[in-house]
Amino acid sequence: METSSKGRLWAGRILSGIAVLFLTVDGMMKVLRLAPALQGTVELGYPESAVVPIGVLVLIGVVLYAIPRTSVLGAIWLTGFLGGAVATHVRVGNPLFTHTIFPTYVAAVVWGGLALRKPRVLDVILRGE
Repeated sequence: METSSKGRLWAGRILSGIAVLFLTVDGMMKVLRLAPALQGTVELGYPESAVVPIGVLVLIGVVLYAIPRTSVLGAIWLTGFLGGAVATHVRVGNPLFTHTIFPTYVAAVVWGGLALRKPRVLDVILRGE
């Protein structure tokens, strides 16, 4: 493997690791029903009973993303979840650049990490091959 490929692979691993870490913390806060997760979810208009299922869904996506064979499925899963987060923030009228756009950044890190780890993904996205 040439040096640029190793650098790209490690950059992808680091980006993916950041996404996995962030989303794991988010999912675990919900599963453990920690006060900030409960409060934030209720403030966004969801019932308290939805917090744990949302956390479980996030963690399923993280596991799928972290396993190399299912990483593309995990990225798609997490993109759907993060798109729902954007829609929720838009629905409640949160400011665009502080709350609404953050899940988009997370999704970009998810896909950026995946594309760097698996260059074939980038080929499919850019060239349809």
